[in-house]
Amino acid sequence: MTTLDGRTILVTGAGRRLGRAVALELGRAGAWIAVHHHTSVDGARAVVDELDGRAAPYRADLADVAAAEALVDAVVSDRGQLDGVVLNASAFPRVPFGDVTPDDWQNAFSTTLETPFFLAQRAAPHLRRSGGSIVLLGDAAAEVPALDRVPYSLAKSAIPALTTALATALAPQARANAIAPGPVLPPADASAAESEAIARTALLERFGGEGSIAHAARYLIEADFVTGHVLVVDGGRRLRRP
Repeated sequence: MTTLDGRTILVTGAGRRLGRAVALELGRAGAWIAVHHHTSVDGARAVVDELDGRAAPYRADLADVAAAEALVDAVVSDRGQLDGVVLNASAFPRVPFGDVTPDDWQNAFSTTLETPFFLAQRAAPHLRRSGGSIVLLGDAAAEVPALDRVPYSLAKSAIPALTTALATALAPQARANAIAPGPVLPPADASAAESEAIARTALLERFGGEGSIAHAARYLIEADFVTGHVLVVDGGRRLRRP
């Protein structure tokens, strides 16, 4: 297992929700965290403050490939190394089928699939040098797209293929894996009734909590003989029969 002491890890979308939990978990385990954010300025600052000298904030709009590549360059310039990347940031808008615009489509694919690819490509030489790894965040429900989030679901459905491609490209020096979360947290825009219904879709009939993903990310960062794997963390949702 890889120790996290002294390692530099970039976590995208680290100012809120799952990204925040992952950043804190890895930082508490000894890593130095590049806390990426776009609009969650206060959230990112709170993460940095909590990690007390083992983190710094980095702002970038990950709808822009050039900004994503510059983010990697900035972290390496500041730290002299990059040992891990957790690609968590994505767009999750609720847009009913029939109302999807080309901008909605482009935004979902750019932040969820296109930018992660180019960010990973930029990070690859540094990760090969350090024997590091990438962890991507997919979605356990993406194989059956939600009709109010079709572009998002389709973009996330490509994450397993991207994981395979990155694992193959980085080998043998570095690794790539993914996490496919199920009902971990209720969507930020869900009503109480919707949240309750979502929780019941899992065999365990509850939300897993952000810690379930944080622990999974730490495992995949530390597990130095695991690559090309998609770890499903869904409370048994995929086994739930209608």
